Amino acid sequence: MLNEFKTFAMRGNVVDMAVGIIIGAAFGAIVSGFVDQIMMPLLGLITGGTDFSNMFVLLREGTTPGPYASLEAAKNAGAVVVGYGAFVNTVVNFLIVAFALFLLVKGMNSLKAAEAPAPPPGPTTEESLLTEIRDLLARR
Repeated sequence: MLNEFKTFAMRGNVVDMAVGIIIGAAFGAIVSGFVDQIMMPLLGLITGGTDFSNMFVLLREGTTPGPYASLEAAKNAGAVVVGYGAFVNTVVNFLIVAFALFLLVKGMNSLKAAEAPAPPPGPTTEESLLTEIRDLLARR
């Protein structure tokens, strides 16, 4: 059983998948930082200083009555909130990752197309002559 597991774990596909997952997680952290620290502040500036991370809808006040200055303050007060601003951040995160993966797959596909095997060569001179002789003999 141990040998079977070793064979399974050392297959190229499993190792490639593990590397992909690790790189994907690191890439996700980079994209999250990019969205949270660069994209959303710029989007907030364009929309008139809106801070998307603190956008929420109050469903029920907590132990301390509102209004709450931030999403964190509402959660600390025990209020029930829908944090749609954090959802907007997550959607932007997803779109950036999806676009980057699209570009990666498109690049891989274009490399595969460039490496397409050449069509098989036509018959050699010798093969052509033999074919011609065969056809002449078949007509007799």
